[in-house]
Amino acid sequence: MTFTVPVSRNGTLSVTISSLMADFCSRSIQIDTHTFEMMLSRHAGENLLIDIDIEGEGVRKVLLKDVQQGPVKGELLHVDFLEISMTRKMRVMIPVEFVGEPAGVSQEGGILEHVLREVEVECLPGDLVESIPVDVSALKIGGSLLVRDLKIDPKLTLLTSPDVAIASVTAPRAEVVTAEAEAVAVEGAAEPEVIGKKEEGEEGEEKAPAKGEKAPAKGEKAPAKGEKPAAGEAEKAAPAKAEAKKPKK
Repeated sequence: MTFTVPVSRNGTLSVTISSLMADFCSRSIQIDTHTFEMMLSRHAGENLLIDIDIEGEGVRKVLLKDVQQGPVKGELLHVDFLEISMTRKMRVMIPVEFVGEPAGVSQEGGILEHVLREVEVECLPGDLVESIPVDVSALKIGGSLLVRDLKIDPKLTLLTSPDVAIASVTAPRAEVVTAEAEAVAVEGAAEPEVIGKKEEGEEGEEKAPAKGEKAPAKGEKAPAKGEKPAAGEAEKAAPAKAEAKKPKK
């Protein structure tokens, strides 16, 4: 859609027109703010073609590049246009419009992810479209649509990589967390239990004899600390002790 805007010497909106063509120099003009606001309200897309009627030069075809607005009230401050040729192809970004509700959302409770909101195309100015529709109603959980799935006019040449995802349907986050927790629980239950491992200080461990004590014979249990030796053992130890104290002749 093309709009015609006359240049106004008493206009309140400053406009800059630039061009890639050698026969046109960048310049600043004034247009009526209300006229431009009404034009924007009737145009839904980003690629707005406008005819600027410049006194003494005739009508120039321009493409809207940028709109600067106030940070508080959002009032229009400045507008940038780019002059174009209707016979020369140009590269622009065109929004992708999702149509329908995915089956994975309505029937399975999934979430629609907007991965890519616009694609780059090359075309003549007269072939520009406001948006490219894409049907997402067949998408289920785990499914996705790529750039190559777009159905566009043959007059438009897609420049965005065909392998880039446009939209996908994912499972709700709560289900993902539950599945991960179940996987961890199953993995923990599958770990084998170590059998035969003795605790530190467990009974049955043999300790080395203290200094001055006789090591028990093989198969013989050493007496506990403070426990008196058996009667037979005491008799064997007594003569040895007395013999050791007998004075020499």
